[in-house]
Amino acid sequence: MIRRVLLTAALVGASVLVVPGSPAQARACRIDHECVTTYYADSGHTTVVGERYESCSGTVYTWGVRSGYPTFVESPC
Repeated sequence: MIRRVLLTAALVGASVLVVPGSPAQARACRIDHECVTTYYADSGHTTVVGERYESCSGTVYTWGVRSGYPTFVESPC
């Protein structure tokens, strides 16, 4: 019985380690705000690899790729 419990715990622990994390997501832009999310190639924020711009009218413009190193700027309209 103890052997089964330990085996189950080991399998659950291993599956948590194997499942990859989700990609970087853009933060939600509040109503009546314009938002710019800039994605960088590394933690030093030296090279921009993509951007997402949300205008006050709700129009969204994107270019490039999303990365794990975003910055987010939100300004009221």
